[in-house]
Amino acid sequence: MKLLIKKLHPEAKVPAFAHATDAGLDLCTVGDVTLAPGERKSIATGIAMAIPEGYVGLVWDKSGIAYKGGLKTLGGVIDAGYRGEIFVGLLNTSDAPYTFTAGHKVAQILIQAIVQPELVEADQLPEADRGEKAFGSTGA
Repeated sequence: MKLLIKKLHPEAKVPAFAHATDAGLDLCTVGDVTLAPGERKSIATGIAMAIPEGYVGLVWDKSGIAYKGGLKTLGGVIDAGYRGEIFVGLLNTSDAPYTFTAGHKVAQILIQAIVQPELVEADQLPEADRGEKAFGSTGA
């Protein structure tokens, strides 16, 4: 599969795998941005992509930024039909500001195959071990 990438800004970085075995392509900021504690922002990447039909782009946290900086991605489903700029929604959950400089890794995007099931409305669902037990039902 080929993933077509278009740079929308001259300073944008084309997403890349940091290691040959990585699942996610690194997304980088196109400019400098600071998130204050508790603030959420939409971070520009300066790129667009043509995700092939039958696939989806899923935007996920960079683990180091999430753990060390307290930054959490918000949303992040990029459908195959979208051709606009990729933005990363971020929330700063820490008590300190976090600053990105242009070109800084901000998140990662995984390109995954999707399945669109046939939807069948039912009056009843089959029984399952867990049943209708919700949060905490597995002991955690």
